[in-house]
Amino acid sequence: MIYSKLLGVGSALPPRCVSNEALVESLAERGVESSSDWIEERTGIKQRYLAEPDISSSQLGFQAAQRALEHASRSANDVDLIIVATSTPDVIFPSTACLIQQQLGCKGGAAFDVQAVCAGFVYGLATADAMIRTGMARCALVIGAEVFSRILDWNDRRTCVLFGDGAGAVVLGAGDSPGIHACALHADGSLVSILQTAGQVCSGKICGHPFLTMDGQAVFKTAVNVLDQVAREVCAKASISVDELDWLIPHQANIRILQATAKRLALPLEKVIITVDQHANTSAASVPLALDWAIRQGKVKPGQKVLLEGVGGGMTWGACLLSY
Repeated sequence: MIYSKLLGVGSALPPRCVSNEALVESLAERGVESSSDWIEERTGIKQRYLAEPDISSSQLGFQAAQRALEHASRSANDVDLIIVATSTPDVIFPSTACLIQQQLGCKGGAAFDVQAVCAGFVYGLATADAMIRTGMARCALVIGAEVFSRILDWNDRRTCVLFGDGAGAVVLGAGDSPGIHACALHADGSLVSILQTAGQVCSGKICGHPFLTMDGQAVFKTAVNVLDQVAREVCAKASISVDELDWLIPHQANIRILQATAKRLALPLEKVIITVDQHANTSAASVPLALDWAIRQGKVKPGQKVLLEGVGGGMTWGACLLSY
């Protein structure tokens, strides 16, 4: 029987790190009032990385992919599947995955994007796992890459302080023992209005609202509920109890969601990987960024059970249980 195994991880961040203090100063120049303490208290965020205009999602994704391949001791020529989760593609088409494939120089394998916003990386991981298990691929790159700063209204302090840019990647390879034990994916399209970017390019013009909008209270309530439910669902699929998890790596939206999710699951916060303070909310990049950080910091160790979960606009949500 064929299984997929996690072989390597990598990440990439833009060079410019912006502290809360620097962001507050920049917002003040626009007449937008905020404070460093207000941001940290409400979100847990201390800083974020913001891309300059010449940095794209595909460039960040390519850098993360290179580092993941190096960590996995694989070359680009080994890769026969690239899945990129992004809400901020370089262009309408071709896909960001094809652009990264071009940069890697490994033509021939399948390459496509998935759009599930902040749950996108988990969607991509579950898809790659299924393709490896069925023999459609042997070595997959799954990448979450975002330049979310491009779709933020910098006059709206409720949203602009929450997000950052970055990319994370994993290499999955076929093996004879499980690395990914179970996955679950869900969506509820009736909730589209609580988190969306409703603009589009139409006849050469931007039509609709081009910036992210969010009903914070509704997103919080939904996120905590579905992250609790899907974590239990995946653990049940894998025939383990939640308290057998070594680590929980949720989407890094804000500290309050992370704390509430851990409480719902009766997991000590010490078992939750938290990087929202460093990176802010990087949408589809947040889970692989946190996974890469946790492995390279020596927190996640070989053989440990790690639950990855995400929730995003759509609303979409999902989880994958893996052993590193």
